[in-house]
Amino acid sequence: MARKGLMAGLLEEDEFTAVNSEEPHVQSPRSGRGAFGMMSRAADEMANKVEAAEEIEKQLLIGDTVIELDPNELEGSFITDRIADDRFEELVQAIRERGQDSPILVRPHPTEAGRFQIVFGHRRTRAAKELGVKVRAVVKALSDREHVIAQGQENTAREDLSFIERTMFASRLVGLGFDNPTILSALATNKTVLSKMMSVASQVPETILQAIGAAKNIGRERWYELSVSCRDPGYRERAQVIAASERFTAASSDDRFNMLLNLEIADAAKEGEQPSTVPSPARQWFAPDRSVQAVVHQKGKNFKLSMKSDVDQGFGTYLTDNLDQLFEAYLASKTELVRR
Repeated sequence: MARKGLMAGLLEEDEFTAVNSEEPHVQSPRSGRGAFGMMSRAADEMANKVEAAEEIEKQLLIGDTVIELDPNELEGSFITDRIADDRFEELVQAIRERGQDSPILVRPHPTEAGRFQIVFGHRRTRAAKELGVKVRAVVKALSDREHVIAQGQENTAREDLSFIERTMFASRLVGLGFDNPTILSALATNKTVLSKMMSVASQVPETILQAIGAAKNIGRERWYELSVSCRDPGYRERAQVIAASERFTAASSDDRFNMLLNLEIADAAKEGEQPSTVPSPARQWFAPDRSVQAVVHQKGKNFKLSMKSDVDQGFGTYLTDNLDQLFEAYLASKTELVRR
């Protein structure tokens, strides 16, 4: 296949297929009931994401020669897509032990002859620079539009970016003047989700977004809840004060989000008081096909489970009808732990 035809197939909006588009969920042969089954399904899901990302890279890089470049001479993308990277050292160690598994994608620099600009593979480039080795890369001539779609698709396929990182990526694309079809293609999402992203980006101050960080385990609905609260100027002012506190900056990104979503708890901490009961950060669970999502809140002895499904309305009933068996399984698991 000619190089031009390949890029057209991948990047033209009429032929674009979202890497995370909804398709019927096929249950893994390893799926089973109980904790082991859930762990197996989670492992399968992660493997599928990695395979999807690798397939996109393969399609973008097919037919091109892999060369080695000095990472010090490469310029980053004109648009950032990450807030922070807590797992960078793991990547450095992996490349140190077995080398760079897959090449990065670069394009000729649009304004500086003889230089290259990274499309995707920033982390691999940083790792190579830290290790003092050259980075394996493929050079492809891409327009700005093709650049952001390829960059966004590669990250979306891995689901490596959190909701707020994707939101800020989308906001920056809007600020650079890209149209909706390009942004939807880059994020492999739909207009409804993009609308919520833009609402969050417009309502939550940039300083607050940066202060919270990537918040890898905080999903769309909770960010939207925070954005609604931020419509109140008084709320925003209190949030800014809390975000500047030492307790806030010392907390994890997820905990920082929860501190701002629960301002009364954060205010007490800022004043040096010890709240009587501090809620644990909310935990989220998603079905492998994303048809059902659950949010768990725990505050002292109180436990709250909220579930939502846009597709399968029967799981809540099934769960309720089987609470007796689930509780028996829980008691049995405690007994087994004691025996060990």
